[in-house]
Amino acid sequence: MASFLDFEKPIAELQARIDELRETAAGGSVDLDADVARLQVKSDKLLRDTYARLTPWQKTQVARHGDRPHFKHYVAGLFSDFMPLAGDRAFGDDQAIQGGLARFRGRGVVVIGHEKGDDTASRLRHNFGMGKPEGYRKAIRLMDLADRFGLPVVTLVDTSGAFPGIQAEERGQAEAIARSTARCLSLGVPMVSAIVGEGGSGGAVALASGNQVLMFENAVYSVISPEGCASILWRTSDRAADAAEAMKVTAQDLKALGVIDTIVPEPLGGAQRDPKRAIAALGDAIALSLGDLDKASPGQLLAGRRKKFLTIGRL
Repeated sequence: MASFLDFEKPIAELQARIDELRETAAGGSVDLDADVARLQVKSDKLLRDTYARLTPWQKTQVARHGDRPHFKHYVAGLFSDFMPLAGDRAFGDDQAIQGGLARFRGRGVVVIGHEKGDDTASRLRHNFGMGKPEGYRKAIRLMDLADRFGLPVVTLVDTSGAFPGIQAEERGQAEAIARSTARCLSLGVPMVSAIVGEGGSGGAVALASGNQVLMFENAVYSVISPEGCASILWRTSDRAADAAEAMKVTAQDLKALGVIDTIVPEPLGGAQRDPKRAIAALGDAIALSLGDLDKASPGQLLAGRRKKFLTIGRL
C-alpha cells in the first residue's frame, strides 16, 4: 500500500476509490472496469500535474519519504560482491555510515553511504542516518584504501545532517567531518557522489565532495534543514516552507549554481513509487560519470575537483 504525503491527499482519495471499486467488482458480478479505468486515468493525470509543480518544501517532504530506497537497496540493486568493512580503528563502528568493497558493472569500487533504516528498529540502530565521528573516520579509512589500490569511490548521500549529540562533539565531530571532506578532495582516484534523498549540512558534504555530484530530481541539498533555518531567521519552524524556497535546496536550483553536475530523473511520483526504476536510473548515471572520469589522470582529477568547488555559485 502506497504511503501518501499531505499534499498528495487528492491522489490518495482517488486511489482509495479505485481500490474500493476493484474490491466490489472482485466480490460480485458487476463489471466496473470502465469506471476503474476512467478513475485511473484521472489519478495518473493528477499525479503528473502535482509533481510537475512541486514547491521546494514539497520536494523536501518527498526526499524524506520513508519508502524511498536506502543504502542497502542501492547496494543490492547496483553492486555485486559487496564486502562491508566496519570500524574506524580508533573508537568503534558507526551504523549510520556504511561502506565497503564491491563490484559495479564488473569493476572494483569502494562504495560508502548513509543508511537511515526503513522501520523503527532499524532507524534507531542506524541513528536515522546521522553519522557520528567514527562514521566519518571509517569513511576516511575506506577512501584511503581506494586511493591505495586505485579503486573509484562511489558515495550515496542521504542524511538530515551529522549527529549533533554531546558525545559526538566530545569525540571530535567537526574535525572528523572536516577531515572526511578534505580526503574527498585529495583523492587521486575518480569519485562520484549521489544525493539520493536528503543532503543535510556538513554531514552530507563530508561524503559528497566528488568529481561528479549527481542528484535525484526530488532530492534536496542544503546547509541546514528548512525547519532549522526558519527557527533561526523567524524564531519558528512554522515557516519551513518559506525557508526551503529561499535556500535553493532543489536539484534544479543547485544545478544552476554549479553545486551539482547531473540531475537524475525519478519515476513519476518519486523514487518511492518505483524503487527499482529509480535505482536503475541512478546506476546508469553513475556508470556514465565514471566513464567520463576514467580518461583523467590523478593530477587531472585533483585539479578538476579543486576547480569545481572553488567556482561553485559563480554565475
